[in-house]
Amino acid sequence: MHVALLTEGDRGGAEGRTSAWCDRLVRRLADHDFAVYAVGAAAGECPEGTRRLPLDGPPPAGRPPRRAARRRFLDAYGEMADALARAGGSDGHQEDRFSSGLYGLARCAERDGGLPAALRSEAAARTLEATCRAPGADPLAASGGPAGLLAARDALERALRPLSAPWYGPDALGAADLCHATSVGPAALPGLLAAHRLGTPLLVTEYAVRLRAHYLASRELPPPERALTSAFHRLLAAGTYRAAALITPGDAHIRRWQERCGAPHERLRTVHPGMDAGRLAQVGEAAEAARRSGDGGAREGLGARTAPTLLWTGRVEPGKDLVALLHAFTSIRAHVPGARLRIAHGGPADPDHLARCRTLAAQLFPDEAADTSTPGENPVVFTDLSAPGAPALADVHAAADLVVLSSAVEGFPVTLVEAMFCGRATVSTDTGAVREVVGGTGLVVPPRNPRALAEACAALLRDPERRSRLGAAARARAVELFSAEQNATAFRAMYRDLAAGRVPATAAAPVPFATTAEAVLPAAGTTGRAPRPPAWARRRVPATVGGDLA
Repeated sequence: MHVALLTEGDRGGAEGRTSAWCDRLVRRLADHDFAVYAVGAAAGECPEGTRRLPLDGPPPAGRPPRRAARRRFLDAYGEMADALARAGGSDGHQEDRFSSGLYGLARCAERDGGLPAALRSEAAARTLEATCRAPGADPLAASGGPAGLLAARDALERALRPLSAPWYGPDALGAADLCHATSVGPAALPGLLAAHRLGTPLLVTEYAVRLRAHYLASRELPPPERALTSAFHRLLAAGTYRAAALITPGDAHIRRWQERCGAPHERLRTVHPGMDAGRLAQVGEAAEAARRSGDGGAREGLGARTAPTLLWTGRVEPGKDLVALLHAFTSIRAHVPGARLRIAHGGPADPDHLARCRTLAAQLFPDEAADTSTPGENPVVFTDLSAPGAPALADVHAAADLVVLSSAVEGFPVTLVEAMFCGRATVSTDTGAVREVVGGTGLVVPPRNPRALAEACAALLRDPERRSRLGAAARARAVELFSAEQNATAFRAMYRDLAAGRVPATAAAPVPFATTAEAVLPAAGTTGRAPRPPAWARRRVPATVGGDLA
């Protein structure tokens, strides 16, 4: 099967890198013939043989259209601009007008050899200005003066460059049996046109909310550019969802965004990101062997200690709320004397925030020494996993008793999945897709609540048998739902069905577990009754938790 894989490079996604997920998919489905098309991706993000279309910098060279072609272009451009300027109104036909204008521009690009010069022309600017100043248009679209409208025109030209890409012939997208887009941004445009012109099935996979990312990135833009580009991406997402044969969100949080943007419920199938567990799986196997041998609290690997160790991993940035974790650790130390906290950070970090967290840790936890002749040690240890000679992530997990996620804002919690592969029990805050990922295999507490975080961590640090049960359940869940194998298997079946003209049977959205894992995995020699959870865990959670778009 010939698959056209359409990507925008590293704009979030599985393990934070869309390109890494694409590489894994191509490797694991080697029996298919993949052609990779990268819109706006840097050269280093693309495998060899990728067809690239840069979106930054000046537009490709081109000549202005002739008189008849110019009239066709302005009609289509004006229709699209009108839909963008009125996208926030009560008229329910703006999505149809946007699609009509977009396909009209695609026909112009096909007839006239591309649109870069036309989209940056003075005529396009005048058309955009007239549309934004017409009655009923969004006031924000015309509030920035000529400079703002010119910035909006240039931004729209960059987003529409895929219409002019030389990819629509019989030796490229015309030969594809299936188009697979990794976002609903500009990368989806070639798949949208292939579906419209050729009837090629379009599969859309999102492991990050592309529309939300645009909203956040556009906050500092001039008002006309912000209003028009936000409307463009919103209407493009809605049109892509309508045209897609199948849509695969990575978790329920992304699925809710897609449904709010018009994705048909019957075409949604959740496919969790796959992860190459590697050494992490070996740590989990060792933990499972220790549990079966009766040594449920055993640890192996880096610097094993008698003191219980709490582990946090990830990038240090304000949204991860390390400040709340450090304050919670003061209470944890009061209930579990000698407990230690390892903060293992890697990847891009906020250096100022990291310095503030180090300072706070030094203030809250002075160095401790066993006697007057021994150098003191701080119970909070910062480990830079990217530094030369740093321990491997798997070794850090192997030396931990409990893994904690303290985020106030989170998407798909990759760090929790890593801990689950290692067979470690987890305590995490109820943000993003955390509840869906953890299921019944860990404790979940409200975000920005150091007291609840401390109670949950202390309860598990004092109970090695319970940690062992939760860790075993977490490992089984990770292997079943979050492995690279299950991800590739799911897409192999979808490719087969879509190429054959079949839409896979409707699958129900995942339902979070309602009880903790020890309710079904009691400790040996017990009656099977789970320990009574603290008060915050006994509160009934409304069915709409996480249902908003924030």
